[in-house]
Amino acid sequence: MSGPRPVVLSGPSGAGKSTLMKRLMKDHEGIFGFSVSHTTRNPRPGEEDGKGLNTLPMLLGATLLPVAAVFSVKDLAESEITDKDYHFTMREAMQEGIDNGDFIENTEFSGNMYGTSKAAIEDVLAMNKICILDVELQGVKRIKETDLNPIYISIQPPSMEILETRLRDRQTETEESLQKRLEAARIDMELSNEPGVFDVIIINDDLEKAYEELKDILNDEIQKIQEAKS
Repeated sequence: MSGPRPVVLSGPSGAGKSTLMKRLMKDHEGIFGFSVSHTTRNPRPGEEDGKGLNTLPMLLGATLLPVAAVFSVKDLAESEITDKDYHFTMREAMQEGIDNGDFIENTEFSGNMYGTSKAAIEDVLAMNKICILDVELQGVKRIKETDLNPIYISIQPPSMEILETRLRDRQTETEESLQKRLEAARIDMELSNEPGVFDVIIINDDLEKAYEELKDILNDEIQKIQEAKS
């Protein structure tokens, strides 16, 4: 895939990926685009297709399934974002897309399928934007088998105790699903520290500090886009 170098953000649910990502997009209008993942899980209260819990617009590409989304700064919420964005689809349709090679990565968690379509990424790169992918650790390993060549960044919570508090404060999980997320987080935090998995690991114990670290890492890529647009 040609175009600006993409960015893969990964980390446990509740680590703060979406909050940091959407603040980054808010502060750098026209620089970043977000590839919206597909999932077969049911929408949570307040979620709409392609919007998660945030009333954000989307641009749909023409492919087997609805794909890419690029957000405008004026539509980004000022409050903390507590979830990521998805295209909600049926298992049969998503499996067909996977079988046809339409997805660059996919995984299954708690009985639901998740994945990132190639078209979602290509649509963003075609607009000369830095494509941000929010994927699970299993998806990171699959992307490493492709020619995408992104910057790999892991966002991690300071501790399991703080992560559990964040997840419980959402009040969107059953106890069973919460425990599954916590177990997945324990594995994620352990495997993310293996050499070569990520280029950078950011511990999100202070949102401002974590955001500054993220900006510093991406500063060179941001400048390239800004120079190309000037």
